[in-house]
Amino acid sequence: MNMVRNTEITLILLFMSLSAYNQNIKLPEPNRKGGMPLMQALNERKSSREYDSRNLSEQQLSDLLWSAWGINRPEDGKHTAPSSNDKQEMSVYAALKSGLYLYVPESHILQQIHNRDIRKETGMQDFVEVAAVNLVYVADLIKSGVPDPEKAGPETLNKSNINTGFMAQNVYLWCASEKLACVVRAFIDIPVLTKAMELAPYQRIIISQTVGYPKK
Repeated sequence: MNMVRNTEITLILLFMSLSAYNQNIKLPEPNRKGGMPLMQALNERKSSREYDSRNLSEQQLSDLLWSAWGINRPEDGKHTAPSSNDKQEMSVYAALKSGLYLYVPESHILQQIHNRDIRKETGMQDFVEVAAVNLVYVADLIKSGVPDPEKAGPETLNKSNINTGFMAQNVYLWCASEKLACVVRAFIDIPVLTKAMELAPYQRIIISQTVGYPKK
């Protein structure tokens, strides 16, 4: 009897632990109207490397992630950025103070991977651990059609590099419209970040992008 009771207690504690660990964020609907006129946003687009530590609101995260890789045509699952040969191999991760999250465009949620703050690991510049969010663009080599991801060379990622460029530019234009700071970065310790993100061998980091409030 005591053994059964102890097992029940263990299961309850395990469930509570998992529930506390997986704190997904259900994002509000993105604001798809308004904003800065396109030509003005292009004129004001720039890279910034000085940030303050203010967090973005959930609405800002919603609009940011939808701009990067959201679904703008629900009837056929098409995205705000193009995908070469419609492979849809790209994923966007968000490193926040509260943990690492995977953006799931189909349900428009941030799915928590873990609750560790790994912003510092997303780059090799001091500002990355201060800014509100660091986006990490990751390619799935299996979805890309690579038969042996372990032997994939740099040329394998050519199309994913281009796809990431489209996504990152969407973010730049959204940040210009919202008066937020933004910079895309390739200065990354890839092995360190891969481990911190707990990525699978078939997942490859392409680049990272910092977004936040400009330092006053």
